[in-house]
Amino acid sequence: MTSRRDFLKNAGVTSLATAGIFTQTSCSTQQKTDDQNQVKNSATTQRLSVEKLEEWQDLKYGMFLCYGMSTFSGQEFPAGNEPIDMYDPKEIDVDQWIRVAKEVGMKYVVLTAKHVAGHCLWPTNYTNYSVKNNKNKTDVVKEFMAACKKYDIKPAMYYCSWDNHNTFGSVTASTPEGKQFQLAHLTPTEHQSLDGAPYTTSLYQNFMTAQIDELLEYGPYVEFWIDIPGVLGNGYRKFLYDRIVEKHPETVIVMNHGQNKTDGIIQIKPDKVWPTDVLTLERYTSKDKYIPVWNMGGKDRYLPGETCMTLGKDWYWVDDDIVKPMDELVDSFQFCLDNRINFLLSVPPDKNGVIPEKWIKPLMELKEKMKI
Repeated sequence: MTSRRDFLKNAGVTSLATAGIFTQTSCSTQQKTDDQNQVKNSATTQRLSVEKLEEWQDLKYGMFLCYGMSTFSGQEFPAGNEPIDMYDPKEIDVDQWIRVAKEVGMKYVVLTAKHVAGHCLWPTNYTNYSVKNNKNKTDVVKEFMAACKKYDIKPAMYYCSWDNHNTFGSVTASTPEGKQFQLAHLTPTEHQSLDGAPYTTSLYQNFMTAQIDELLEYGPYVEFWIDIPGVLGNGYRKFLYDRIVEKHPETVIVMNHGQNKTDGIIQIKPDKVWPTDVLTLERYTSKDKYIPVWNMGGKDRYLPGETCMTLGKDWYWVDDDIVKPMDELVDSFQFCLDNRINFLLSVPPDKNGVIPEKWIKPLMELKEKMKI
């Protein structure tokens, strides 16, 4: 099975640091401060002001609610043909999810409205594969927004571009063509071919636009996550970014991506993620300092970071998953605080639809150790 990390790693064509398009370099502490001050004074070409982005950074700590068909299938990347009734929470309590986030000191929560399985947690009009046709018809997005308001938590929404159920002719990493591409490109090269690479069709993009519009009606959000944006193409990705901005101009938009580090230089792939307001550092715990100062096409940008991390091993609920060692969680959290990176921690609800005590207890301990 293709892992998430391998997919993100292999979906790219060339490193941007090498291409000289989008780079960040190591420097002294004083130089980092000077660079940030310079951007604060000159970064006028980006959509959101530095001050607005710093407000988002001030949230610091969030919960990643990875919940959906994967919770019940036990697969992070379901084939997309799971019977709709496999999604069957008995006691779903969205209010409890947000109450836990509040109690453990989190300031915002990201909900996975649709992941790789293609099943939707809201009663969408554009596919039958949603809670509208489940035994438990709870509109999870609606309940989520109400609970966030109740507990004064900032809501954020997640939508995955990789969809194994609603393909509309797209090639995903799970299709035969996509799998062949992954096998042929286990070691990325500077000029590898894109033949067989995962992509989305215009029909899928029309479907995605319609669903994003539906989700935007539930807003506003502090943050809107688009996962696996590399399969969307530059033109549609820009269109989608502008569409979200049109409806919710204050929302921070995240195009999630893989990244790596070579010789002290963090490398990302803007041809796969641009435009974005945030640089996601998935499972990134390097001790190197992170500076949100980047050059894109010769223009300075202030792009803060967000590290998404799992509380256990898996993003979604797995019965025998166990919590990471507390020292590891503390180190990861402290790294984020030291570098002013937001820490987004996955806390998956179980098959009953609640966050169990096995997650709550270590979260309370983490809160105490971090003094939050």
